[in-house]
Amino acid sequence: MPSANESVSVSAERGAPSVGRALRRARERAGVSLEALAKRAGCAKSYLSAIENGRKGPPSEAMLHRLARALDVDADELLALRRWSCTPREVRRELTGLAARNVAARRLAEIVRAGGSLDEAHRSGELARLVEALSGTNQPGPIEATLPMEVPLINKVSAGYPADFTDLGYPARVADEYVRCPGINDPDAFAARIVGDSMMPEYREGDIVVFSPARDVASGDDCFVRIEPDHESTFKRVYFEGDKGAELIRLQPINNAYPPKILPREQVVGLYRAVSVTRMV
Repeated sequence: MPSANESVSVSAERGAPSVGRALRRARERAGVSLEALAKRAGCAKSYLSAIENGRKGPPSEAMLHRLARALDVDADELLALRRWSCTPREVRRELTGLAARNVAARRLAEIVRAGGSLDEAHRSGELARLVEALSGTNQPGPIEATLPMEVPLINKVSAGYPADFTDLGYPARVADEYVRCPGINDPDAFAARIVGDSMMPEYREGDIVVFSPARDVASGDDCFVRIEPDHESTFKRVYFEGDKGAELIRLQPINNAYPPKILPREQVVGLYRAVSVTRMV
């Protein structure tokens, strides 16, 4: 049987559980309304609703501790799910593959130790499935990994003051226009046109920047930033500041004509690192 860590890894990679779903289950088990929990934790009801419904990324660890205290539950599960969701997609995929191979190896060992027949396992198809899991044959090959991806150009991002964001109502990964981006292997990558001059001189108006949700974001990275409560977006260099329990994010323009903006972590619902830029000449 998989360990607790393996179970979390495999189930999270398949899309369940998530921080939002785990939070909703804990709240419903405690018989606490969304409004009551928001008051206890000191946040907006709409913010919690967006987390539970998957419209926002996971809250900060400090917020999860407050929510756990408000529900009188252990915060460990929520924190583990948050850390998993913040793990780069490539690492999650590799860890999930390792967990699957460990499970397959243990099952094969059980068959041998119990004196079971490998012929029977072969006839039932179980042996083939175990061998496939152990060999990792379902992983993308080197040719697939080197083909340039077509990344959806979703709309535009403001290199100025935060502006209303729209993906034009298209489903994820769907757009009228795509850009080819060699070296990117992130199915959730997207591109946006730059509007404004706050990121001059490194980025100009009209540049097309590709962003990858799978890439780690470090202090000093240039990111597509989504901000609540007004569904705004902007393109800025981000810096993480403040104490661990009260994390702040500074949105820093490169152009000195624009002032920085400092926001609490809870208001920043998406940080997507820039990985390439295309410019017309």
